[in-house]
Amino acid sequence: METRAPFVIVGAFVLAAILAVFGFVFWLHNTSGIGARTSYHIQFRDPVPGLLVGAAVLFNGIRVGEVTALGLATDDPRRVNATIAVATDTPVRPDTRVGLDFQGLTGVPVVALEGGKDLTGSAIATTLIAEPGAGMSMTQAAREALRKVDSVLGENSQPLKETIGNLKTFSEWLSNKTGKLDGILGGVERMTGANEPVVKKVVYDLQPAKGFPPPTKSIRGQLTIPEPTTVVLYDSQKMLLAPGLELPAFAGAQWSDSIPKMLQEKLIQSFENYDIAHPPLRPNDAVQPDYQLLIDLRSFQIAGREAELVAEVAFGAKIIDKGGKLVAARLFQQSSKLGNPEPAAAVAAFETAFDATAKALILWTVDSLATGAGEARPVTPGSSGTTKGR
Repeated sequence: METRAPFVIVGAFVLAAILAVFGFVFWLHNTSGIGARTSYHIQFRDPVPGLLVGAAVLFNGIRVGEVTALGLATDDPRRVNATIAVATDTPVRPDTRVGLDFQGLTGVPVVALEGGKDLTGSAIATTLIAEPGAGMSMTQAAREALRKVDSVLGENSQPLKETIGNLKTFSEWLSNKTGKLDGILGGVERMTGANEPVVKKVVYDLQPAKGFPPPTKSIRGQLTIPEPTTVVLYDSQKMLLAPGLELPAFAGAQWSDSIPKMLQEKLIQSFENYDIAHPPLRPNDAVQPDYQLLIDLRSFQIAGREAELVAEVAFGAKIIDKGGKLVAARLFQQSSKLGNPEPAAAVAAFETAFDATAKALILWTVDSLATGAGEARPVTPGSSGTTKGR
């Protein structure tokens, strides 16, 4: 007996130590530490699947206690009563929301408490009411949603059937009207231009007149050239074609500026090429002019037949003194043949026609306002200086 006593004592000590460790772990798990506890009663109006005594209680996601009791309400078979014990400093209020949360891969249920805005009073000795559907898991919620969808479809099966039938009838009607629909869509495309191919714009510039001999006469006084007047048709950057003339190659051809502004700029540059010492100015250059050269654009387009296309440049010119008196007037017109029915050849023809008209205009203006010529003699407004180019 004496030899066996130490083994019995050792075995008893080891067993007691194991039981103590398990007891401490169980106590620590269920009490979440040492401290006073406050109990609250909770009423669940729905089933609480998987909720057990000892389950954790979370407040705003932080563990504050555990479930201490669960039971069924004797007066309502659908209601479940639960008792929880939480730390006394947990800010539970009468309006604190109560629900169930499912954590982990296995979906272990825990009691979840959230906030509350009522800062007065306390929930002690009161019963917290869980929100409807608080014990419903995601699977159950999905099943409930599908059940409701199935109920709605079942209650509206006849209207849905009629709607599908109407859609079928409408699709059959559309299939029979395909030809008319194609015509309508084609008309819309033509109206909006969606059926037209994308045209690449190419910008061309006009060269001023040049190649003048040394000037023998100069313009007397300060001359300004306002922007030419014209009809709306010529107030455009497009390389214009005469009415009835269709040349697809010119669809994207356009000038560097609107035709009146470009003509004003090129006439001023042409005068500078003739005599840079006495150039004309624009009216907005803050200079009081002695004379104004008024240009009325009459034509700046491609005309003729497709086999014999010409570039036309025509305008009327009037010289007005600072008192508004007409000093001289004349018409200028020039045409030049196109080598080919294409924009590059048209630009070359326009430059030839413009060069001739600009030189004629400059010599006429200089002759009318020449230095030392005395008062220029008025030219009859109806006189013409029309020239033709080859």
